[in-house]
Formats: sequence, structure tokens, C-alpha cells
Amino acid sequence: MRVAFVTPRYGRQVVGGAESAARQLAEHLVATTGWQVEVFTSTALDHITWRGELEPGDEELGGVLVHRFASETERGKAFYDLDGRLRRAPTLASREDAERWVDLNGPLTPRLVDALRASAVDVAIFYPYLYYPTVRAIGEVPMPAVLHPAAHDEPALYLPVFADTFACADALVFQTVAERQLVQRHFPVASRPQILLGLGTETPPLPRRTGGELLGLGDRPYVVSVGRVDEHKGSKMLAAYFSEYKARRSGPLALALVGPVAYRPPDHPDIVRTGMLSDEDKVDVMRHALALVSPSALEAFSLVVTEAWSLELPVVVNARCGATREHCERSGGGLWFGSYLEFEAVLDRLVADAELRRRLGRQGHRYVERHYRWPVLIERYARFLEEVVRRGKVPLSSDAV
Repeated sequence: MRVAFVTPRYGRQVVGGAESAARQLAEHLVATTGWQVEVFTSTALDHITWRGELEPGDEELGGVLVHRFASETERGKAFYDLDGRLRRAPTLASREDAERWVDLNGPLTPRLVDALRASAVDVAIFYPYLYYPTVRAIGEVPMPAVLHPAAHDEPALYLPVFADTFACADALVFQTVAERQLVQRHFPVASRPQILLGLGTETPPLPRRTGGELLGLGDRPYVVSVGRVDEHKGSKMLAAYFSEYKARRSGPLALALVGPVAYRPPDHPDIVRTGMLSDEDKVDVMRHALALVSPSALEAFSLVVTEAWSLELPVVVNARCGATREHCERSGGGLWFGSYLEFEAVLDRLVADAELRRRLGRQGHRYVERHYRWPVLIERYARFLEEVVRRGKVPLSSDAV
């Protein structure tokens, strides 16, 4: 079978997010099934500007044939001005403004849409719902279209343009029950073929160095947050909460922020920013932490949470994030906070109780082994795609705009 993924960015330089998830699914499909897997994407790596950093054209990456197309414009002030206005009342936005928002959001790649429309793939997989390639191509392709929304409760989801995007999906793939419930509350897609899949988690590599050595902390205990250091991912809140915690609790506990830095929190003697680390170093930093903290309220799955549980590391998540809180509730592998005082209470418990940390970590590990190892997950996904291709295109819903 011949499969195409459509995603705004693609490559090993892209850390976290839906695009990284798409790459892992594509590479594991090739390795497990032997199918021909292609990717239609932009030349950009930076989702803020969509500036072309890679060459347009074709390359093979991890057994996947990647087709790259340059964005015709970069994302700039016009997008942020419009977004700032529409996000205040997205359900009241005009269709014209919502369509303009999609074009300005980018990456603006009409040649990608044309190439996908003309391709001979058996199924086109769009990941995520939010960007120009998905919105402009999903209703144009002649082959069945599978949508991985990677949706969370954000203002853009309520813009009127996305009713068509979901209506044009012949099948949907959700990462959590919370995501499926969110989408089904807003779009009439419950009758469409769908699967609750999530993402696979690799077996962690063997340890090489201690986290304290990598962070320059020696034997000090620390908690770790992994992913883009970004105000929109909760990093500003986490840094502020941890600074307040240290003002109220003397002691050696430190916080490590691991990942590319989009927001630089104020300098603090107990907060370490590492920037990008190799996968091996990232795992070693996680392996020796007391807990992983995921402060984001806007996650559709959070692979880093399941990676932590692969290491039997307990997690702490934002109570307002449906996906990560669902993981904790289903697994018994983590705790959550919705305010500073709850954050303080959770850290106090974890720092003081090694047995609690071990129990949470073991329960999280069992959850990952049961649901999120690649071989089982890819087998289910391949069967689902085969059935989607067998069924073919689904007639457009009468609810489509």
C-alpha cells in the first residue's frame, strides 16, 4: 500500500508536537509493514515564521520519501494582528476572516496541495487539523483522507472554517478519549470511522551518565520538564511556581528545563536551562529526576509523559489539560495541580515520599506497556488504514458548510 502523510513541518530537527508524532508513525509503518510511505510538507522548521530552512524537492529520511515545498510567504505581523482579534470571540468570526486566518497561519503551500491531489497514493493522512496544508487539501484529494486532529481546547478550534475540515475527513484518529470527546462536542463526526490510537513509546536506551552530571547539579535532587520552553506550553507559569516554591521551601531541589528555548524565564540559581539535548542525554536527565512536570494545558497526547513512565518516573501535570490528566487518572501514574498551592502540595509529597514516587512510576510503566508500545500500536493502525482504503471516500455530511 502507498500512504502519504501531510504535515506542516517534518524532520528529525522538529522536536515534539504533532509533526514529530507524524514522523514516528511514518517511519514505524515503513519498518513494520514495508508499505511505501511518503510525506508532503514544507521546507520550514520554525513554526513561528515558516521560514524556508531546507531545500525544496525530494529526499529519503528513515525509509520515508519526503516531498518538500517552499511556503510562498512567512508568517508575520498580519497573522498575529488577526489572530489577536479573532481569538477573543472565535465563534463570531466571519467566514472571510477565518479563511484569511488559515492562509496567514500557513505554511502557504499551494504547490503541495496540487502535488498531493495529483499523486497516486492510496490514502492521505493529515496531521494536525490546524494548518494550511490540511485545511486546503483535505477536501481536494481523490483518495480517502484520514485526519489526526491533535486537537485541544483552543480558540482556533472554534473558527467556522474548520467545520469543513472535519466534514471532509473520511476517518479520524484520536490520541485520547478527551480529544475524541472534545471534537465530537463541536463537529458531527461520531459516525465516521475512527480509532483511539495514541503514540508508541520506544524502549529507553541504557544509562550512560547521571542526570546530575549532565546538568551540573552533582547529587542535588531535581524535577524535570521536557519539551519546548515556551510561554504557551506553561513554561512561564512553571518557572514562576518553582521560584515561589523555593522562596517558601529551602533545600537543594532544582528544576531542569530541557528543550529548545522560545521563552527565557528569569535567571534563578535553582533553575537549569539545557537547550536541546541528544535523545540519550535527555533520557539520562529524565531517568535520574524525582519526577517529570508537564505544565502545558494544551496537549493532545504528550509523548514525554509516556516516555517518563517508560523509565518508571512519576509525572505531575496541569489539571486543565484533558489529555495528560486523563493519562494520570487511567494509569495511576501521576498527580496534577490547578493552582500554585496545589503545585506546592504535590511537590512536597513527592519530595518527601520515595515509596509514593516508586508506586506512581510502576503504575505508569504498566500503563505504557499495555497501551503504547510500537509493535501493537502499528499493527492496529495498519489494519485501520487498510479498512479505510477498502471503504473508500465517504459522502460529505449534509452538515458541511
